[in-house]
This record gives sequence, C-alpha cells and structure tokens, in this order.
Amino acid sequence: MINPSPRSQANTVALNFRHPVPIAAAHTRGLLPQSPISQKPPYDVGVTALLELRNLTVELPTPGGWVRPVNDVSLSLAAGETLGLVGESGSGKTMLSLALMGLLPRGARVTGQAWFAGRNGDLEDRRELVALDPVARAALRGRSLAMIFQEPMTSLNPVMRVGAQVAEAVRVGEGASCSRREVERRVLEAFTRARIPDPELRARQFPHQLSGGLRQRVMIAMAVAGGPRLLIADEPTTALDVTVQEQILELLATLRAELGLALLFITHDLAVVARVAQRIAVLYAGRVVEVGPAPEILARSRHPYTEGLLRASPRMKREKLEPIPGAVPRLDALPPGCAFAPRCPYVRAECEQAVPELRRAGPEHLARCILVQETAS
Repeated sequence: MINPSPRSQANTVALNFRHPVPIAAAHTRGLLPQSPISQKPPYDVGVTALLELRNLTVELPTPGGWVRPVNDVSLSLAAGETLGLVGESGSGKTMLSLALMGLLPRGARVTGQAWFAGRNGDLEDRRELVALDPVARAALRGRSLAMIFQEPMTSLNPVMRVGAQVAEAVRVGEGASCSRREVERRVLEAFTRARIPDPELRARQFPHQLSGGLRQRVMIAMAVAGGPRLLIADEPTTALDVTVQEQILELLATLRAELGLALLFITHDLAVVARVAQRIAVLYAGRVVEVGPAPEILARSRHPYTEGLLRASPRMKREKLEPIPGAVPRLDALPPGCAFAPRCPYVRAECEQAVPELRRAGPEHLARCILVQETAS
C-alpha cells in the first residue's frame, strides 16, 4: 500500500487495454462452491519458503505494561501459495501483517525473524525483515510485498484522483527513470488487471465517486502495480455484499495465477477462507493455535477454538449456529496456561498450568492443545 501525497498531481490516462485471459475453471473443495482460488500452488513441497516467520513477537506499550498482540508466531508461505490467517477480532491478525509491512505503531518492539526471499525470489538474496532499517523496509513496500487494507474509503486519499494514487505505486515500483507515458500505461494495465470497467474514465475519478466494490478493486490495482511477490489481503471482502464479495475472491484468484503471487489472506470468516486457501493458520490471543492443510482443518479440526469457529460459521445447509461463549481475553489480562481455557468446553486442570506446545496432529497438521495425541511426522 502506498501512502499517497495530497500534493501529487493527478495524471490523465488515455490508453486502452484488452482484458486478460478469462478466469480459470474451479478446482477445489470447501464450505462454499468450488473456486479457482484454492488450486494447488505451482511449487514443490521441498522448495524453501518465500516468507518464513521464526518466533515472531510484537510488543506494544500500554499504561499497564507491555502486551504481545503477536506472540511467538512461526509460519511459512511458499511462492504461489495462499495461506489463510483466521481468528476473531483481537487475535493479532492485522498486527502480524503490519509487522511484515513495517507499519507498526510508534514504540512497538519486534523480536524473532521474518525471512523474505526478495523481489526476484533468489534464495541467496533472502532478507531478514525485522533486522532491516526503516529506509530498506520502505524500499520493499510496493515492490516486493504489498497490502490491501480492510476499508478502502479510509485508505484512499479523498482529494486525489484514484489514477494518480495508483501512479504513485507504479513510481515506487519502477523508480524515477519511468517516464510519464510509461506510468500512465502501467496505471491502465493495473486497472485492467483489477477488472475495473472503463479504466480511462475511472482513473480520473475520486474515491467518493466509486462504489465500494470499485474502491476495493482500486486498492487491488494499487497493490499489484509495483509487481510484488507477496500480497497481504486484510479482510478485503468485509462490508461488501455477497455478489461483490464473490467477484473480489475470483479476482484475487486470477491475479495469483497470472502473476505468481503468494497471498496471505486475513479473515474472520472460515467460509471465505475455505474458498481461498491451501493452508490455514488459526490465531488466538496472538498465538498460532492450529495450522495445516485447509481441507484437513475444515474436516478434522483438532483445536477446540477452531472447532468453535466452524460451528459458528454459516453453511449451505440450514442449521442452528452455535456461538463461542465469552470473548477474546484482554492482552494485559491473559489467563494462566492456555488462553482459550476459560471458553473451552473440554478444559482440564492441566490446561491452566502452562501454555501448551504445538503438537503434531498429522503430517502437516499442528494444534496447540494437550488433548492432541501426537502422530509420527
């Protein structure tokens, strides 16, 4: 995401582009009808991850002391893969994405490691994001990793034409040597990739002149304009109606396939993540409580929190939804032991004594629960 400057001049664009190849046929299983979003990514299991988090922790100062909205998170994401990051509000999903983008609030402390394979995917050119200085982190934003924020109306500059805002992202990705004509061409190309109708007209409009769905498409166009390898989508379908939500999910699927993007998809909706992800990581109170292949987690969840999320998710079959009792605990008042214990229907005395470790529930399936019987890897 590029923070546009109100002083930037709006660019006029007058080129036209043909639409890319139509959306591919659906190939997946899940809670919703089949979609191309969950196609198997084009990589081998043994390939080193594009993004690898090792014990990543984010600490924020509060009047009551330091709290950890992200606590000892270890995850990996391969090139071309989609990882769904799931959890209720307050679980640490957005804070984790801001840590990757280098956009944490002032005063935040980050420990652990976040290895990123770089713009060209060269494993020898891997960078440790936490150790980079602010200038180096800013140079990666837009060019190597980009983010689609949750609410486009508050993310877009209301006094700039949307084409000018996407042009800023193009300049960041291509550098100062990019001519004005080339910038204009790239803006229209990004609008066309985002399936924005009448791109020349829309590029000259202001955010308030666009519908919610079109504003989200502009955000997507801005995110992909710099040619990133990792795209972080933070609740990109929130506040959109069902029809537009479907269109945005299909658009992200197409862009991932066309551009070879890795996608970190953040949501609280398991029905949506079933459409999107090859793998799912469930966060609760800042910790990963379950991670594994999406079909396995959706069919055989091994953590009580994931089980509760599934019971509370609407399905095609009409049935009564069961909400999870209670609420996510405050970070400055976490219970001893397992943070989910006060809400868990299977709680035991030992749950409140120590934080459980992640246990192997399958070849690629881990769950942070003492009830999980570990299996051989």
